[in-house]
Amino acid sequence: MLIKRDFYINGRWVAPLTANDCNVIDPSTEEVCAVISLGSAADCDLAVAAAKAAFPGWAATPRDQRRAVVVQILEQYDLRLEELAHLISIEMGSPIDHARSQQAPCLPWHANNFLAAFDTMEWIKPLGPHAPNDRISLEPIGVVGLITPWNWPMNQIALKAIPAILAGCTCVMKPSEESPLDAMLFAEFCHDAGLPPGVFNLVNGDGLGVGARMSAHPDVEMISFTGSTRAGKAITVAAAETLKRVTLELGGKGANLVFADADDRAVERGVRHLMNNTGQSCNAPSRMLVERPAYDRAVEIASRVANEIKVGSAHEPGKHIGPVVNKRQWDQIQTFIQKGIEEGARLVAGGLGLPDGFNRGFYVKPTVFADVTPGMTIEREEIFGPVLSIIPFDTEEDAVRIANDTPYGLTNYVQSADGARRNRLSRSLRSGMVEMNGNSRGAGSPFGGVKSSGRAREGGHWGLEEFLEVKAISGWDSAAE
Repeated sequence: MLIKRDFYINGRWVAPLTANDCNVIDPSTEEVCAVISLGSAADCDLAVAAAKAAFPGWAATPRDQRRAVVVQILEQYDLRLEELAHLISIEMGSPIDHARSQQAPCLPWHANNFLAAFDTMEWIKPLGPHAPNDRISLEPIGVVGLITPWNWPMNQIALKAIPAILAGCTCVMKPSEESPLDAMLFAEFCHDAGLPPGVFNLVNGDGLGVGARMSAHPDVEMISFTGSTRAGKAITVAAAETLKRVTLELGGKGANLVFADADDRAVERGVRHLMNNTGQSCNAPSRMLVERPAYDRAVEIASRVANEIKVGSAHEPGKHIGPVVNKRQWDQIQTFIQKGIEEGARLVAGGLGLPDGFNRGFYVKPTVFADVTPGMTIEREEIFGPVLSIIPFDTEEDAVRIANDTPYGLTNYVQSADGARRNRLSRSLRSGMVEMNGNSRGAGSPFGGVKSSGRAREGGHWGLEEFLEVKAISGWDSAAE
């Protein structure tokens, strides 16, 4: 068992001002795998003060030096990849092979995309030929509070901390108390990479303590939050008094539109995408909308694929899915499955209770419901587990109406051989992202949504710009450049 009670503040590991132990539970075994401390508002204040003191120097640091530190962070990652994957696996239940191949590598993937964008940014640029003595300057916003979730923990650290550091901001991070261990290792990466004291700080805590204080703190200029829509609303309210910038990446209820002319693997691809990370992804295609002529076949394929998916311990190698993160999440998913049954959806795979062979651990059966109708609880609510809802539709207009009839708007998906149809739908679907025919978004593409999915744009140029202020300057002397 790991003992990780200290916080990383001003370049040092320091004890909390008040002892407040919190157990980190391994969801594969339900046993304690680590002990951390939950910080207080006073701990948060110390971290913010360190970040505030460090900001002028870091903002003035030449950009090539800021870039070099991020490259050094990536070198630390290379040295400790296996340790990082292990920590992610035990803290939130990602099977170890999945943690190695998908979870941990989020750091170099995003960091390298940010470095590519950083190298092409115009930090001071002319307004236009009509105003030859005007310039637009991009400048770091200041101290930023970073609040990250447990489901893709290193992914969100990379999408927040790396662009903030490159932009010249100083940071205070509060990772989820469910998955704090990888964040603490990232703090070690920053330290060993030579990041100056106060530029990156980490205080563990919960939303009501550190999260609430950070959101309302007058010296924090920006909050970048990923998590539930409910928490995002609370952060927005708390931040309003100080008029800080708030960027939110929240929940989703993605629709996957499968037309009769889709390729043979479309349904299987959609089921496996939903089940990846045990369904704990905000961009999961959790609603499969299928054109009526292909519907019965799609249900048959989805049932077969779900029954083929193995469930197992995160400690074991293999392509299985692991447990969900905790008992609260497990109970919530069981409630949704029960609701689906009660409201008349047809259960064609999985269902209630632990999978066969398990008597402990937060494991959920890969579950598929057919004959789901708009308005059912499982069609409306974000389940955040391995539960798929299949819904028939008759026309393209029906599909768009059903897909858009949700409070969320993160990612939608289209499967069709008709290119003109795909183009139309990509414009008609109300979401921040649309992925079609299994094509993932390219390097540097922004991640973010609309409506109750929040309106952050993380990744590439857009992710850097979120941490920058735009300053308009007139009377610029171009001869003095």
